[in-house]
Amino acid sequence: MKIIKPSVEFLWSTPNPLQEIEKAGRTCYKSEDKITDGSAEKFVKMLVSRGHTAMIEHASISYKVICDRGVTHEIVRHRIFSFAQESTRYVNYKGTDMQFIRPCFWKDGDYCYSNWYHGCHHSEKLYNEMIKDGASPQEARSVLPNSLKTEIVITGNLREWLHFFKLRCAPAAHPQMREVAHMMLEDIQKRIPVVFDEV
Repeated sequence: MKIIKPSVEFLWSTPNPLQEIEKAGRTCYKSEDKITDGSAEKFVKMLVSRGHTAMIEHASISYKVICDRGVTHEIVRHRIFSFAQESTRYVNYKGTDMQFIRPCFWKDGDYCYSNWYHGCHHSEKLYNEMIKDGASPQEARSVLPNSLKTEIVITGNLREWLHFFKLRCAPAAHPQMREVAHMMLEDIQKRIPVVFDEV
């Protein structure tokens, strides 16, 4: 059994996203003749400040996230995103160190952390016993907890990312969801600050 922390990896984005948004947005105003080398940032800032965020749908970004399955249950509720997720139906974890995501809200020595740790260890043991006794991975997975590590690729347009961060970085969001969302937000703010500085 292996305990790991969540992580985020940038995969790709629309090349020159601000310029692509500007091209699309200026079509609305028939002002394509105003496009210059430095006009995209100012134009996109104006769109976002006016709430004309439909135009930022013309650029997309993808992340690969390693987190627990409980977090991905929340992520996939953002149906406008596209997803590819590690499948517990087809992946056979027998013979490997099963990985579990460490909850960010418990510390070593906490009574609840100790119970969580032992619960994960027990579920790994049961899973391996079930596989040994002839259960398929899709059958044995029924004993695995939400804390099981999973990998998910998330692709979405910038408008949906903006919506995602407003919900999932909020103080009321689940702590583990917030932890992962903040990792992605910090990265995207460096890549496309004009759209995401105010989140």
